[in-house]
Amino acid sequence: MTTTSRSWPDQLAAQLRWHWDHQLSARLAGLTDEEYFWEPVADCWSVRPRGTGTAQMQAGSGAMTIDFAFPEPSPAPFTTIAWRLDHVIVGVLGARNGVHFGHEQVTYDSFEYAPTATQALAQLEREYRRWTDGVAAMSEDEFWAPCGPGEGGWADHPMAELVLHINREVIHHLSEVCLLRDLHLHTIRQDAS
Repeated sequence: MTTTSRSWPDQLAAQLRWHWDHQLSARLAGLTDEEYFWEPVADCWSVRPRGTGTAQMQAGSGAMTIDFAFPEPSPAPFTTIAWRLDHVIVGVLGARNGVHFGHEQVTYDSFEYAPTATQALAQLEREYRRWTDGVAAMSEDEFWAPCGPGEGGWADHPMAELVLHINREVIHHLSEVCLLRDLHLHTIRQDAS
């Protein structure tokens, strides 16, 4: 039996691609605006039309803003699918794609949040592909080199640690989104009965 040697960057890009291809993509397909903005409990943080935010602060460069506070309250407010997707798009993937892979710099303040689920999913897929393509293209030397000043407190940690962290964040938060879709489906079905 012959095996092909694969680099660690390629292996970790493949890990996230597998999760996307075999779990997330199908589960996210068909996300509706009703689900995207659904607030299952009172006082959720979400993405809202500019000027209608309910949190201490709102960020965003377009017609929509994301709720947040600094410092974050404890316990943190429950967040909608819209908020969770945009956290992954901007804070988890987009910011790193700008710092490490030459894409435009993205921050919570500079980002133009999607007003629809379909547009948010397109933004998510773009940032996911940029991340996995960027990771897969890294050399072993780049993978084990420090992250650099663009990562603040992570600056002296190897990129390997950051890649593991980002993959875990994507899998974790998008699994939460899938669970919220299940809860929405079963709540609406139960309410209709």
